[in-house]
Amino acid sequence: MDQKIKIHIRNNHWKVGSLPCDLEGEINSTITKKTFELVLNKYSKIKNKIEYLIDWDDNNFTSSMKDADILLGWNFPTKQLSKIAPNLKWIHIISAGVNHLSPFDWMKDDLVLTNSSGVHAKKAGEFGLMSILMLQNHMTRIITNQKNKKFVSLLGRPIEGKKIVVVGTGSLGGSMAKHISLLGVDVIGVNRRGRNVEGCSKVITFDKIDEVLPDADFLYLAVPETSETKGLINKKRLDKLKSSCGIINIGRQSVMDYEALRIKLENNKIAGAILDVFS
Repeated sequence: MDQKIKIHIRNNHWKVGSLPCDLEGEINSTITKKTFELVLNKYSKIKNKIEYLIDWDDNNFTSSMKDADILLGWNFPTKQLSKIAPNLKWIHIISAGVNHLSPFDWMKDDLVLTNSSGVHAKKAGEFGLMSILMLQNHMTRIITNQKNKKFVSLLGRPIEGKKIVVVGTGSLGGSMAKHISLLGVDVIGVNRRGRNVEGCSKVITFDKIDEVLPDADFLYLAVPETSETKGLINKKRLDKLKSSCGIINIGRQSVMDYEALRIKLENNKIAGAILDVFS
């Protein structure tokens, strides 16, 4: 009988300052026996060739990983992983991001690392559309006024004809661009190679970003943290934006100078900001 492929499935209990960060997040991200078997049943040819263990945190990590071929999870101890798991050939991260595991000096040359890039595209597109429409319709100002017990009529126009600069047109930014373009918005995409993206009227490379910032009614940031994107939207570039411009950041905090943004918001030099990420 052929030796079975052994998979270690590692779930994480929620804790403050980590992912998942609450009980709801833990429930939604947990890989259970039921969910794993449901998918495995679709692949009858390999089902009987697989043996797996579902674990939590570090409970059985060291003992299980001794003969594991595959690791499935989000976060795990990387120190001396090659010694702990000499048979390990493949790690799949259930999230889109893998930066929490860097630097990757713990990886063997023949170890494959994959991620779930694009898994959040549909939800991110909806969130992005909602965020831009909130800014267009003064919802951030309305909420601020409500907290301060100021009830002021704030009128708005349809978003058609507005210009949005989308920095990062991968699965997250690209999904939003498709949604918002259907409302008659002019979407300018910004990515590394200037490749065309559905929903964008034109796409430019990062080095051309200064040319489009002054015309932006909305600046939408959806980039990962890399040497190229870190500090991309600095104070100098924030100063290029119109005071009526709204900002959304769903990528990484490090792409933008948050202190410069705070000062602009306090002085009404930016219309509003919806920030999904913080340091």
